[in-house]
Amino acid sequence: MKIHLALLALVFLAACGGQPPKPVGETAATPPAAVPPAPTFQDKKPVAAKRGGGFYLDDGPLENSTVDLAALADAEPRNEPLHRFANRPYVVFGRDYVPATRHQPFRQQGVASWYGRRYHGQKTSSGERYDMFGMTAAHPTLPIPSYVRVTRLNGGPETGKSVVLRVNDRGPFLHDRVIDLSYAAAWKLGIVESGSGTVIVESVLVR
Repeated sequence: MKIHLALLALVFLAACGGQPPKPVGETAATPPAAVPPAPTFQDKKPVAAKRGGGFYLDDGPLENSTVDLAALADAEPRNEPLHRFANRPYVVFGRDYVPATRHQPFRQQGVASWYGRRYHGQKTSSGERYDMFGMTAAHPTLPIPSYVRVTRLNGGPETGKSVVLRVNDRGPFLHDRVIDLSYAAAWKLGIVESGSGTVIVESVLVR
């Protein structure tokens, strides 16, 4: 019996000794330095919602919405301090992302997608609430916050249309998309029904 008690005591001490020490000064209200902001879209699963459409089944427009999308103004670029935590390196689906930590010229061409009511009101990587009617966007590595001009390519009548958006979230992380637009921005660029479209993303620098 004494031998069994001695063994149990050793196991208990080993288990306790294996717990990592808590960093000095860390509190529940202060995120630890090694933990990046949680991305918002890792669990998206694409579902064609209607014939010819490609948006997510539960991600379409809010029912009975009275928002005049055509009257929404572009985001107005202004100087803002970079977010304390949202620009740290992070990993999603085994891929490393290293966000920029300063504003600089940026140009990227690729496929844009959008997200809507499924995330309406949820926290973004910046900690702000996502507003599907706001002129915002999510990008994997651009600084948070920052501003971009997104121009539609190969979009029929919408070709050449552009919007200025405020980047306040991380994503997209699937299908090699380069930027995730708010519902309002996607509507203005004519990619709501198709679910995606080819765009050019350019940084808008505030002097």
